[in-house]
Amino acid sequence: MSHYQRIACLSTEAVETLYALGAEAYVAGISGFTVRPPRARDEKTKISGFSSSSLERILAVRPDLVIGFCDMQADICRDLVKAGVEVHQFNQRTVEGILRMIAVLAALVQREEAGRALIASLRDDIARAQQRAAAWTRKPVIYFEEWNDPLMSGIGWAAELIELAGGVDAFPELSAQPGAKERILADPLAVVRRAPDIIVASWCGKKFQPAQLAARPQWDTIPAVQNGMLFEIKSPDILSPGPAAITEGLRQISDIVALWQAAQA
Repeated sequence: MSHYQRIACLSTEAVETLYALGAEAYVAGISGFTVRPPRARDEKTKISGFSSSSLERILAVRPDLVIGFCDMQADICRDLVKAGVEVHQFNQRTVEGILRMIAVLAALVQREEAGRALIASLRDDIARAQQRAAAWTRKPVIYFEEWNDPLMSGIGWAAELIELAGGVDAFPELSAQPGAKERILADPLAVVRRAPDIIVASWCGKKFQPAQLAARPQWDTIPAVQNGMLFEIKSPDILSPGPAAITEGLRQISDIVALWQAAQA
């Protein structure tokens, strides 16, 4: 065969996408954070964390291609290149970027037709969310909290999903920033001033505690807190820039907006 045969995936969305394309036979190693599909955790060798990776563990699965994501994996990918391994480093930060990533992965394993079908299905999901949102005249302001210590607003594609679902991102000037440090809210009262109608939390690896939000100084004045519009979307459902961000993340935001809309009636 002329395509790659042993692909090491350092990020979860690469695993999810390759399985969705029917190319799971070519996955030689996966990120330890992989959750989709569940069977991948049993079938494949775990070779890395996200920002922490061992060169030896990756090389042990004899990859002919390594798939990485973003600047946080830049060092290990540099070391892999020095070791003579081919690396494709993705850096998608938008919904269109997610779809482009799928098309590229499909080409790398000669599954272009499956890639086109998957992209078409995801575009249908997007269109359904937009059609649902078009029926609503009011748009709730949504604060997406990616982390709680320090407070961090949502990354670019999460903000974009909020807009697609009929909401307004509370901090558009921050979601446009690619780096996590640039999205830190130094002053928690900034959220109070934006007065979001809905708060969505996605604390990776932490249990969401609505009472913790309500207990923050002056947060009891926020409409979302006063009206009980506090929700959690699990980080694997929205913070991994792959198909699940659309099939799960967008769907859940759309349902949350629908609950808010019903409460306004």
